[in-house]
Amino acid sequence: MGEFVRVEVEDGIATIRLDRPKMNALNAQMQRELIEAAREVTQDESAGAVVLYGGERVFAAGADIKEMAPMSYAEMSAGHSRLLQDFAKALAGIPKPVIAAITGYALGGGLELALTADFRVAGEGAKVGQPEVQLGIMPGAGGTQRLTRLVGPSRAKDLIFSGRHVPAGEALAMGLVDKVVPDADVYTAAREWAATFVGGPAIALRAAKQAIDAGLEVDLATGLEIERVQFAALFGTEDAANGMKSFMEEGPGKAKFTGR
Repeated sequence: MGEFVRVEVEDGIATIRLDRPKMNALNAQMQRELIEAAREVTQDESAGAVVLYGGERVFAAGADIKEMAPMSYAEMSAGHSRLLQDFAKALAGIPKPVIAAITGYALGGGLELALTADFRVAGEGAKVGQPEVQLGIMPGAGGTQRLTRLVGPSRAKDLIFSGRHVPAGEALAMGLVDKVVPDADVYTAAREWAATFVGGPAIALRAAKQAIDAGLEVDLATGLEIERVQFAALFGTEDAANGMKSFMEEGPGKAKFTGR
């Protein structure tokens, strides 16, 4: 457990909880703690799904500008820009379903943090955006890449070039978030969604996530080969044998999976 990031596991759901008042500004220490949290939930076999949560008032209002402002090009190029990429890569690489529960602001690095998740649940009062251009810089923790892949280049350019804050309803319409619920219900809704994956075939979920994410980076033929290899490999698992046996004997939806 870190100073600003902690992991809590309950009922098969791991919550990665950001806790750096008042706005969860993502300083270097917090980024390192997020990397460790990603490793922890990856290795925890009791956790079948993960929720990223910043608390009732704010998800994360961005990187710590006070920390970054004095940095030179050499300092940023040699170290901090890599750390920004590394914490996002670590979270995106969690081989389990991950849901971001967004309350309040998810801006700059905060939105880039949410973009590492597989799904995003936002409160009705949430605001998301990439306002880095207003500081004379640009997104550096994956925003130009993950946002573009999610909403398309034109919408991504609109958000990044303008730096505007997007309300939850518009974010839902453009596919930037997947569900909008009352602000007080965000964490509960994210946990309820995560719970649908708990007890599922963990190896198959991991393989499907890896195939989708890796397939986005390559041409169709290569993506299909990734899918073929992952698909065939699952026939060596107990879950596949149990799942198909259960289907034939009891019908769909009754299989019990062990993650082996």
